[in-house]
Amino acid sequence: MKDLPADARPREKLLARGPAALADAELLALLLRTGTAGQGVLQLAQALLDGFGGLAGLLAAEPEALARVKGLGPAKRAELAAVLEIARRTLSARLAEAPVFESPQAVKDYLQLQLAHKPHEVFGVLFLDAQHRLLAFEELFRGTLQQASVYPREVVKRALALNAAAAILAHNHPSGVAEPSRADEALTQSLKAALALVDVRVLDHMVVARGAVVSFAERGLM
Repeated sequence: MKDLPADARPREKLLARGPAALADAELLALLLRTGTAGQGVLQLAQALLDGFGGLAGLLAAEPEALARVKGLGPAKRAELAAVLEIARRTLSARLAEAPVFESPQAVKDYLQLQLAHKPHEVFGVLFLDAQHRLLAFEELFRGTLQQASVYPREVVKRALALNAAAAILAHNHPSGVAEPSRADEALTQSLKAALALVDVRVLDHMVVARGAVVSFAERGLM
C-alpha cells in the first residue's frame, strides 16, 4: 500500500475522512495489515469478502473455513474473531441496559450476529428480566427444528435458573429464507404454553436469515 497515493491508503483515508468513508475492503485491509506473496492486502481483503459473502459472512465464518485461507494465519483469524465478539458484546450491553422493545432493531442486529451465518439450524432464547432487559442469550438446540426436537422442559429449566420473566425465541434458516413455517408456528405455541406455566411470557419469535429477520410479533402471529 506504500505505492498508493496517501489519500488512497486506508489508514490515511480513515484519519482524514472518518471510518464511514472507507469501503468494506479498506476497513478489512486495516485489520489484516499485510497481504501475501503476489497479493496485496487490499486484494486479499476483497478476495475474502467475495469468498465469504461480505463482512458479516466473514466475521461469522467457522474457524475451520478461515483456517483454509492462504494468508490468513492464527493472528489475523484471532483479530477477526475479536471484532465480532466486540460487536456482540456492544449490542448485548445495550439490550441489558434498556427494555428490548425500546430498540427492536438492536435485537435483530444482535440475532443476525449470533445466528445468521451458521451453516446449521440453531434454536436460541433471549431470556429477559421483569423490565424486559437482556439477562442472557443461550443456544439450546441444533439440527432440524421441529416441535419434537425442541424440548420445552429444557427451555423452562433455563428460564427458571436465570429467574427470567420473559423470553424472545429465535432460530435461523440456513437456506437464506426467513419466512416462518407451519412447524415454526406450532413450536412457538408449544413453548408459549410451557413457559406460561412458570409465569414466563414469550414476547416474540424471530426467524433469522442472512440479511433478514422476521418477527412473529410484527406479523401478528403471537
